[in-house]
Amino acid sequence: MWMADDRDHAPGAYGERIAADYDDLHTHMDPSHAVEALARLAGSGRALELGIGTGRIALPLAARGVEVHGVDASESMVAKLRAKPGGEAIPVTIGDFADVGVEGEFDLIFVAFNTFFALLTQEAQVRCMRNVAAHLGPAGAFAVEAFVPDLSLYDHRGERLSVHRIEGERVLLDAATLDRTEQRISARLFSVGDESPAQYPIEIRYAWPPELDLMAQLAGLRLRERWSDWRGGPFDSSSRSHVSIYERA
Repeated sequence: MWMADDRDHAPGAYGERIAADYDDLHTHMDPSHAVEALARLAGSGRALELGIGTGRIALPLAARGVEVHGVDASESMVAKLRAKPGGEAIPVTIGDFADVGVEGEFDLIFVAFNTFFALLTQEAQVRCMRNVAAHLGPAGAFAVEAFVPDLSLYDHRGERLSVHRIEGERVLLDAATLDRTEQRISARLFSVGDESPAQYPIEIRYAWPPELDLMAQLAGLRLRERWSDWRGGPFDSSSRSHVSIYERA
């Protein structure tokens, strides 16, 4: 079983390695349903995105008239945000989003696309929840988008190699190892094809929805509702992802 380089565990490591190619690798992802749902949750209030990255969601959300702030540990990802139209107008704090190092309260705090799992210990995830609760307005919402863990994707050694996506001449391959005890996945996304081969490190600590609910409870939050996606579809035992909306208890 191969192990990740310790440098890949540092906050912002993923963003620093993938920043130059992030937008190109995620052109297939349409943020419109997420932006629509988040705009409704924010209403006329302020929103804070944890792991704002290159602004895939934040920029169209700001274009809807929502006052958006952000936190991210990768200066390279934020530089890509700054280079886009409207990017300079979004206040961003550089740092570990578990600490939510911002001032004031927000009507909406959100973390999208499995980014919450970039916090690599349960302690960090609970700390993030507690800091979110401290910055959430009385009627505010904390939205978490994440996958539902499926350990059947891994063989008896806790390993997986799969085709992530095929785009023309380019093939994206996903190689990953699973540590069931620590609920950790160490992965590499490989891009091969018509350009120079590249690889990107992915380190996550996954959690099932009930565990997220318990962490939220410890932080003084409670589940308001849970969808299977940003469209608001029903969540059930067959759902592969979820959008969980928490509020102050």
